[in-house]
Amino acid sequence: MDITYIGTALVDSIIKGFDPKPVSASGYRAASGSLNVGGEAVNGSIAAAKLGLSTQILCYLGEDPAGDMVISELSKAGVDTSAVVRRRDHSTPVTTMFVREDGTRQSITNLSHRYNFRPDLYPETLAGSSIVILGSLFRAPFDDPEVVYNVVSAAHDCGALVLADTKIPNFTKVSLEDLRYSLPLVDYIFPNEDEARYHSGMDDPEDMADVFLFYGVKNAIVKLGSKGCIFKNAHERIRLDAIKVESLDSTGAGDNFIAGFSAELLRGADHRQALTFANACGAICCTAVGSSGALTGRAQVEALLAGNPLR
Repeated sequence: MDITYIGTALVDSIIKGFDPKPVSASGYRAASGSLNVGGEAVNGSIAAAKLGLSTQILCYLGEDPAGDMVISELSKAGVDTSAVVRRRDHSTPVTTMFVREDGTRQSITNLSHRYNFRPDLYPETLAGSSIVILGSLFRAPFDDPEVVYNVVSAAHDCGALVLADTKIPNFTKVSLEDLRYSLPLVDYIFPNEDEARYHSGMDDPEDMADVFLFYGVKNAIVKLGSKGCIFKNAHERIRLDAIKVESLDSTGAGDNFIAGFSAELLRGADHRQALTFANACGAICCTAVGSSGALTGRAQVEALLAGNPLR
């Protein structure tokens, strides 16, 4: 495999244009509502497969209609689902998302998002992968320092690069200090601005990146949304503006960004080239509701970078 994604798989119930004024004692209206597969590992693996990479996903799903929906969408995109573990004792998580007119969002999770997913029990699935991506560092399943260390160690033993997206903890509080033995085994980390501020305690993006580097991460990329991104390691500093598009929904933009960055790394691109391609992937994702509906493939990304309008 080019890429193995590890993380949460779920279904997003996306509500756009919610009107907080009730129309009856218990009724509200919204401009639209839709069901979309989601979770960082799902979003990223679908994007990577569309970009032409051989991609597999390691996750848990319930044996329920929501889980069937996730498997169906992954398979249609060409993602290898042979490592997916279906469980009868736990339902597939469903997230409710409220999307504002500018594309930003808020989400509601529940206890089904907190379940005993132990990806470190399946180290054989990482064999032969060029890149292993942790979909949600600091949240389940990567809110347990032992699980994190076991997974990143197994990935390095297989010779894979380790990339980690991040989250702000929800059920279990995990800090950079808690992961001090694992972070030196992370090759690239991708917090967004809010996550980087939370974990670093800093306000300037460059200072945020420096904190991750201090803990041993080799390369830090802080995603700044409409302001672009900043990249730092011991030898480089790169700041790129975002690519301007009409944004409808930013759900999954960061996951598409990481998929694009990974795709270019595997093609031998330098960091600036990989970040530029990643920016375009993230921008394209924002042009449709849901995390997987906009990106169609490499040609679409290359056309946007060449200045052509999206189709």
